[in-house]
Amino acid sequence: MSSRQRTTIIFLSLLMLVLFSSSSYAIPAFSRQYGTSCSTCHIDFPKLNDFGKAFKDAGFKFPKDDETFIKVPPVLLGAPAQKDLWPHTIWPGSIPGLPPIGLRYNHFFQVVSKNRNAFNAQIPGDPTAPFIPRTDFQPGLFSIFMAGNFGSDIAFWVDDDISVGGGPDGGLGDGYLKFVNIGRFLKLPTDALSLRVGQFELDLPFSPARSWNLSGWDIYDQTNIGAPGQNVNNNFALSSAAQGIEFSGGHQYGGYHYSLAIVNQNTSGNAAAPANISPVTTFVSDSNFKDLYARFSYRFNLERDPASRNEIQAAGATGPRDHTYLSLGTLYFYGRSVQRAGGVEPDGVTQTVITAREPFYRVGADFSFNYRTFNLFGQFLEGRDHNLIPLTPTGFTLPIGFIRSNPAKFSGGFIEADYLALPWMMTIMRWDVVNSSADRINGIGADASAPVAPFLSPLHSTRHRFTPGIQFLIHANIKTSFEYQIRPQQVVYEPGTNLRLTTPFRTNTAVAGLEFVY
Repeated sequence: MSSRQRTTIIFLSLLMLVLFSSSSYAIPAFSRQYGTSCSTCHIDFPKLNDFGKAFKDAGFKFPKDDETFIKVPPVLLGAPAQKDLWPHTIWPGSIPGLPPIGLRYNHFFQVVSKNRNAFNAQIPGDPTAPFIPRTDFQPGLFSIFMAGNFGSDIAFWVDDDISVGGGPDGGLGDGYLKFVNIGRFLKLPTDALSLRVGQFELDLPFSPARSWNLSGWDIYDQTNIGAPGQNVNNNFALSSAAQGIEFSGGHQYGGYHYSLAIVNQNTSGNAAAPANISPVTTFVSDSNFKDLYARFSYRFNLERDPASRNEIQAAGATGPRDHTYLSLGTLYFYGRSVQRAGGVEPDGVTQTVITAREPFYRVGADFSFNYRTFNLFGQFLEGRDHNLIPLTPTGFTLPIGFIRSNPAKFSGGFIEADYLALPWMMTIMRWDVVNSSADRINGIGADASAPVAPFLSPLHSTRHRFTPGIQFLIHANIKTSFEYQIRPQQVVYEPGTNLRLTTPFRTNTAVAGLEFVY
């Protein structure tokens, strides 16, 4: 078998992950305001240490004695005495003393194995077939972001990708206000209740939008597109930004943490309905039904010294450090996608449309164990869409309702180990896995051990990759990263058939990145 007989589909998906993954940020504006290094809050930006988690929980403020540590005082929007005159005057607030604006840029260089152009060989004569060079430089993101506090424990965040992959395809990432510790008005314990409003990333255990890896965690980007014969075309992924409100409480650096979000989500897509069932079915978001997301976790700080165990950071011989801890958590997402099916009646004039709201859910469990400079963490996730199929009885030309059929499912997750070998050098090892029969049938990453038939076997529907990496901080705000993405042997099928397009192959990719924030 020659190398030109292999395919590069996996590489193309990897390249999209690298170039179009969600933004990740450190906030140099905070360094300017507090006169401190990015390493005060970050292990290896944008990965937060325990103090950074407490800073975020507190609404982008030092969790204790903030006024003492800030070097650029905020601008007061009114006199403190106005508090005594309220409601007969405006409640005084503040804005940051410096414009809290940061910029981020990154660039990538990749080296692909010699089979990089094999996919072209599978469709000879196709002038639209992509050409992938053996080595290539690629621009990543150029982003602008702002964050801070308006006083009265009201935090804000806005980030926008001005360009993606060197092009103009940017867009709003997060943009929200967070009202911290509003539970005090209800006589609740400190930090028991906060409210976030706007567009934001779901409160996932590990943030795809602020990941320190060059490529995203596969399971967070997984959508659920049904196989032929299934009436599912759900483009929702947990990494997508949501619009709505979120209630939360507790702390990320110890003890309990919870969140409950009521949001809109985008599930839109179009797909041909199963044969002999309905002319066309469309899938859109349900604006009348708000999706629900819930998360709960508990972190056990395992320090022997009780005083250190209860502090924001543990005490070490060389100063504060992250706790030794074990965190366990779970998440649940429930939503509905709208299906509409129908067409024109035999009279050629009357149009009939029926509607169903198809439930779907995502459920998962996660853990994180940290010992000094070693962090082992992982996520398991399962997704299920109910698969409502339009019913057209004998004698009818158009569907009259929906019936429930075999659900469209997927599962998977990841395990990652990060080791801070030196304060400026972190080594990484990841294993990502996604199990989806529909993906395999649709021609996405089928297992090479699968026989040509039966091609529907769910036992051969797993794709996975191993990703060792290393990252270096040149300065606290400049980082260079390297990943080597290893995939076991794969084979690609023609979507919807049992025809192999390739013999077993593997495509490994080396990716290097350089980024800075200002």
